[in-house]
Amino acid sequence: MQPDEIEALFTRSDATYLCARWGRPQAPVVFGVDDATLSVVKGAFEAVAQLAGVEIAETDPELGANIMVFFFEDWSELTETPNMDRLVPDLGPLVARLEAQEANQYRFFRFDPNGGIKAAFVFIRMDAHLRDVPAETLALSQAVQTILLWSDTAFLGQSPLARTEDGATLLKPEIAQVIRAAYDPILPVAATDASHALRLSARIGALQ
Repeated sequence: MQPDEIEALFTRSDATYLCARWGRPQAPVVFGVDDATLSVVKGAFEAVAQLAGVEIAETDPELGANIMVFFFEDWSELTETPNMDRLVPDLGPLVARLEAQEANQYRFFRFDPNGGIKAAFVFIRMDAHLRDVPAETLALSQAVQTILLWSDTAFLGQSPLARTEDGATLLKPEIAQVIRAAYDPILPVAATDASHALRLSARIGALQ
């Protein structure tokens, strides 16, 4: 990918640049699915974490679980879940906005003092569209979109995934390269200057 293409992946709709990676092992937990789907979702997060070189742990010493993935039918279920308002600030207005937008997914991150990701909360409303998406595809998409703090517009016009001729769903090679490069120890855990995209481009070249 060219530096300007990489820069676009982390330039937000307000024109600010922000790239952040996990600064600790991931400890995922999944709610609202059966055992078969649970193994698919956890497997996707483990595969993307392995790509990035992030350790998967049973628990986070500070938070217990630091990736929480919720599957549900209606946004109102969030406001009815005990203590959810402690996890997500301004939960009521957020749910109202997501309902008005007819959104089917939302991700919320928390950060360490150095800017690294310390927790991610993934909310997936299983509407008619998502019910037609294979579990493997949906899980891989969410894992990719939580391994880094991408721009809020990064994947609006294009998916980070691709489908092979035999129907399998894979992470696009260029996105995999960006993930690997972003986790290179030589780069900072978080960056707010667009020159970081040039460094990412250089690391991709060095890693090939």
